[in-house]
Amino acid sequence: MNAFTTKNWEEKIVSGTEGSGPRVAYAHALFAYSGVLEGESTCDLLLYYAGEGYESGETTSPSFERFEGKVEGREGTFVIRHEYTFDAKGIASTFTVVPGSGTGELAGLTGSGTAGGTIGEDKVGYTFEYAF
Repeated sequence: MNAFTTKNWEEKIVSGTEGSGPRVAYAHALFAYSGVLEGESTCDLLLYYAGEGYESGETTSPSFERFEGKVEGREGTFVIRHEYTFDAKGIASTFTVVPGSGTGELAGLTGSGTAGGTIGEDKVGYTFEYAF
């Protein structure tokens, strides 16, 4: 199964205040991947909350994630651009590999995928279609 787990999540409000309507927050996260992707990543997210918590409906989060590890045995790094959405039920993302970001044996990597899971679950599943 292709999945990742959150190793660390640090979030702070950068605009607006909790309980006062729309706000923007920044999160810095560390993830551990298994499956087609084997390794760890650092992800920086810009979070938009329409209202208080998740109760106000769907929110959005553009983000960049730097992966370091292996793709089917090939080692290196690359960056992906996410567009996350999340609500009280869960998270979902579509993502693409940033062109030209691959290094080492992952140089020339292209690809895209999806991620999704339930809020509070340890593992988030993902799909990843790629080429070199």
